[in-house]
Amino acid sequence: MGNRTETGVIVVGTGFSGLGMAIQLRKDGRDDFVVLEKAEDVGGTWRDNSYPGCACDIPSHMYSFSFEQNPGWSRAYSPQPEIYEYMRGVADKYDLRRFIRFGQEMTGARWDAEEKRWHVSTRGGDEFVAPALVAGVGALHRPMIPDLPGIERFQGRAFHSAEWEHDFDFAGKRVAVVGTGASAVQFVPKIAPEAAELTLFQRTPPWVMPKADRDMPGWLRGLFRAVPPVQRLYRNFLYWTLEARAVGFNGQPWIMKVGQRLAKSNIDRAVSDPELRAKLTPDYTMGCKRVLISNDYYPALARDNVDVVTDGVAEVREHSVVDNAGVEHEVDAIVYGTGFHVTDAFDSLEIVGRDGRNLAKEWASEGMRTHLGITVNGFPNLFFLLGPNTGLGHNSVVFMIEAQISYIAQALRLAGDRALDPREDVQERFNAEMQRKLGKGIWTQGGCKSWYLDAKGVNRTLWPGFTWRYWLDTRTVRREDYELLG
Repeated sequence: MGNRTETGVIVVGTGFSGLGMAIQLRKDGRDDFVVLEKAEDVGGTWRDNSYPGCACDIPSHMYSFSFEQNPGWSRAYSPQPEIYEYMRGVADKYDLRRFIRFGQEMTGARWDAEEKRWHVSTRGGDEFVAPALVAGVGALHRPMIPDLPGIERFQGRAFHSAEWEHDFDFAGKRVAVVGTGASAVQFVPKIAPEAAELTLFQRTPPWVMPKADRDMPGWLRGLFRAVPPVQRLYRNFLYWTLEARAVGFNGQPWIMKVGQRLAKSNIDRAVSDPELRAKLTPDYTMGCKRVLISNDYYPALARDNVDVVTDGVAEVREHSVVDNAGVEHEVDAIVYGTGFHVTDAFDSLEIVGRDGRNLAKEWASEGMRTHLGITVNGFPNLFFLLGPNTGLGHNSVVFMIEAQISYIAQALRLAGDRALDPREDVQERFNAEMQRKLGKGIWTQGGCKSWYLDAKGVNRTLWPGFTWRYWLDTRTVRREDYELLG
């Protein structure tokens, strides 16, 4: 038998969500909580993704906690090591490590109606018990590895961008890259100059905008440090600039056409070969899939040692990849840039609520449904951070996380020693409204398949519209939205 720990709140994960929640609990004067973390350090996505070129595609001064500004960002879009260091610094500053149980991966949770408490089990066999459970597990932590026919025969190295094998030397090697998502756009330009040959297997080309990245000059960092309100002004400027992009994503596709022209000129500048240009130009409206930013992706694809294959993968042999046109490409390594399990991110969790209701099963059959992306009917005192329909295509998710953290803190105060369960009609109303708005958006109308959509083609990932609207919607917990148990 493992150990049993009783506490007030169980928080899962130490990415921006989990750390933010822990800080909020400390600010509320609580120390009756534990944070479960499957790895040996904090950081979530920013700990796991350490591939070459990994960086944020939202400006760092916005992609950070509003209450914990960092005047020292070296670039407008900071590289992964800096974001990871920032998160470790935050954990230390708020003395969070004493609440974190490292190496504890949550495998399931069960609501006990008699006790009004959650019983959380972990992979190591330990049990944690508390009246409230906050899941900050996020959607970008289970790598999506395609099932390529014959991969078990492959004699070379094969790994996913989120499980980068840093001891692998690309110099002089022939490399196949499968996938052209956000990570591939970042690592391909870094490994292409080293590899002897790089073959990129592209299913659907992304829209790639120029990246307005630059060094943050020393005098400006000094100014931010000396006069914090100046940095707050800069952050506000970034917020509203990013926020304006929501208009194009939500029912004003003509705005996206302007962006498409920018992205097309980005291709034309770097790629002179008309055949390659045609391969790299998407046939769907910009924003339908995640819009990427890069200044070096297209130049990398125009290199003599890089080949873009649009015929898909038919099979893998001992030392090669064969495409659907029957062409055999000899390779020493396969790197997956295929992203993560997003719309089924919670399938692996065994969460059982009132009357034995199983969350993963319900979500698999009916689609992910919540109230405000935070609470779920039938699962009292279970709170999600960055839950369904609260992801963003246009602004910083850290803004959404902060809105949710304060909502959850308020909900815990309201519940007291009882439990909150959102009413079914309230949840249905929220979801109907979400899908009505999403139906007008670019993700539904743009003519593509994307990871925003679940197996039934329903967008369960993104928030449709402005983030300030979400902030308004979550500013106060409406007592009438919930049934209070106990």
